[in-house]
Amino acid sequence: MDNLNPQQRIPEEIAPEVLELASRYYGNHSQSYSTAELVAAGKEVDIPVEFIQQAIEDVQKRHQQEQAAQQKFAHLRQRLLITGAGILAALTVWTGWTYNVIQGRSSKMEATWAQVENQLQRRADLIPNLVNVTQAFAKQEQELVALLVRSRQAYLQAATPEEKAEATAQVNQAIERFSSYAIAHPQLQSSQLFTNLQYELTGTENRLAVERMRYNQAVQAYNQKIQSFPNSLVANVFGFEKQEFFPVTNTDVPKVLQE
Repeated sequence: MDNLNPQQRIPEEIAPEVLELASRYYGNHSQSYSTAELVAAGKEVDIPVEFIQQAIEDVQKRHQQEQAAQQKFAHLRQRLLITGAGILAALTVWTGWTYNVIQGRSSKMEATWAQVENQLQRRADLIPNLVNVTQAFAKQEQELVALLVRSRQAYLQAATPEEKAEATAQVNQAIERFSSYAIAHPQLQSSQLFTNLQYELTGTENRLAVERMRYNQAVQAYNQKIQSFPNSLVANVFGFEKQEFFPVTNTDVPKVLQE
């Protein structure tokens, strides 16, 4: 109190806070008792001084233990928050890394599928040549010509891998039908046009087999990645779905084209 300067000016904006805090200090002070007061109160009810002193020590010790426990709990809570934040950060990093890995597998799968499509498109583009050969040697074979045209059109209209597989089966059927026709017409096999076409079809079938194998390997790696735990959790969250293999729709080039 001796250090209080009566002339010191207190800003108006902090005056209410000063008064509130001072009131709280006074309340705590007025509700406390000195040791002498407690001893005097004990004498009034015939409680010896040593018991008063022992009670004071026990109560103070208990309060100290409670404060220590509260501090320990606060420290434990702080450590748990720090640990939880660390786990959350690690989980975020792992999720991002796993997403990138799955996305990379997905991109590779799409790239290999593009190569499959290139070979399927190349083979479908050979259909007009088959039509030309057929028309050059047998104008009456309109049914075979129509089958070849329909098979190519079906492939051009296919969009998904499943539709591509179905359309490829139609192309295979048309090529096999052409093969049977060529077997029955030796003069067709001896033509230079047919020989050139034979090389084109054989090369395309071989390249298609390689690209299909690569695509299916990419699909297998992708499916294994998204189906394994805990990667499946990330895959489900971001909508990565299992992909189907591209079936082997034509294991051999027609025999007439291999000769």
